[in-house]
Amino acid sequence: MPAYNKLVRDLIPRVIEHAGKKCRTRVLDEKEYKAELQKKLREEVNEYLSSRNDQEALEELADVLEILHALTESHGFAIKDLEDLRRRKAEERGRFKQKIFLIDVED
Repeated sequence: MPAYNKLVRDLIPRVIEHAGKKCRTRVLDEKEYKAELQKKLREEVNEYLSSRNDQEALEELADVLEILHALTESHGFAIKDLEDLRRRKAEERGRFKQKIFLIDVED
């Protein structure tokens, strides 16, 4: 039996059972959950960086976004708080649409 020992989406155990297999799971405490979300974020970002085409990239970005939602909530904030902060920073500092690459700054 392969060991995975990683955080999975809520419906994965059901998917495994529907495939005629059995799995063992446990519920993490809050400290473990945050640590596993951080590991999962690294995993998904690496999968995004390794994507071979735009569709794969979009799939991995959806996973990253889901983890960002979970992390936001694990820190006691709502997604609206995150989005409000993102908007405020975009208004104050701009976005990344103009593809500006800073080379250096003269003192």
